[in-house]
Amino acid sequence: MSDKDSFFMRLALAEAKKGFGRTSPNPCVGAIIVKDDLVVGRGYHKRAGTSHAEVHALADAGSDAHGATMYVTLEPCNHIGRTPPCSHAVCDAGIARVVIGLSDPNPLAGGGAEYLRNHGITVVNKICERECRQINYPFLKHVTTGQPWVILKAGMSLDGKITYQKGQGDAITGTETRRFVHTLRNQFDAILLGGETVRIDNPSLTTRLNDQDSRDPLRVIIDSRLRIDPEAKILEQQSNAGTWIFCTSRAPEEKLDILRQAGAVIYRVSATEKGRVDLTNVLQILGENNITSLLVEGGAAIHGSFLSQGLVDEVYLFLAPFFIGDTGLPLLKGYSIVMPDLTVRLKDVTVQQFGEDSLIHGLFS
Repeated sequence: MSDKDSFFMRLALAEAKKGFGRTSPNPCVGAIIVKDDLVVGRGYHKRAGTSHAEVHALADAGSDAHGATMYVTLEPCNHIGRTPPCSHAVCDAGIARVVIGLSDPNPLAGGGAEYLRNHGITVVNKICERECRQINYPFLKHVTTGQPWVILKAGMSLDGKITYQKGQGDAITGTETRRFVHTLRNQFDAILLGGETVRIDNPSLTTRLNDQDSRDPLRVIIDSRLRIDPEAKILEQQSNAGTWIFCTSRAPEEKLDILRQAGAVIYRVSATEKGRVDLTNVLQILGENNITSLLVEGGAAIHGSFLSQGLVDEVYLFLAPFFIGDTGLPLLKGYSIVMPDLTVRLKDVTVQQFGEDSLIHGLFS
């Protein structure tokens, strides 16, 4: 890997990030076209169903694309979907060399690199591969497993309490953290809460940003017996995003009708041995509906269930700089490990400040 290839690939990564949170179920992809060490074309994938990054970059470069090098964060697609194959467009433009960050694991779209080589184009693979993978965790998991990438998020005190009093909901973290949480909601496809948390907090689960391009995620509620209030905010507010509620066969039929009339989409799913909603079944249904990323915001039982079943991929924990003590509700309920286990330790851990709060971020995968 040359320093020059790394430099230009990072420019392509910067392009790709412009589409973050808007391309689902497609990946974030950026492309740069370079000729005589000068960037002559840039492009990124903006939304699913629109032109891919390579096409935008080629249009930007025009005739300068002939004989140039293209840097693209993901292998050019080689199939006809909602748009023509990018590999063909690259060949037709006369690109001489293509540098790829990450191979495409999608069996329907892959094969672009081979097509380019077969047409006399020099292909270089795996440049800044780790960074190219990082921006597409949701896409990569969804296309290989059919399930969304699961992000567990919580705000808590230093002693791990997410409320001041059991059965009451109050903000633990500060203004800067709450603003960043809305940024997260703006990036992911869906947000999930347990029915008990909805009953206590009565949240809106919307994205409140001063940005014309912001949008609300799909609201997903786990409520095995449908105890949710039909007049809850998540059902009454004006929003383009829907509200899906997952319950079990124990939920009364008359409550299903009431909540459907209130605008909710209800899914009856299988139950666990304890009578709770089968979260794996939930993830399968979300994946089948092209939900590639899911932000799990609580509460304690939901967090514990996702962790105990090994369903969490990424974690955002915001720590406020104080203790709450015995009166507060802990972060987790129904989860424990007897001995330290390397398989359930966070990896690639980072710490960041948001006002007085500290963010601990890491991955399980």
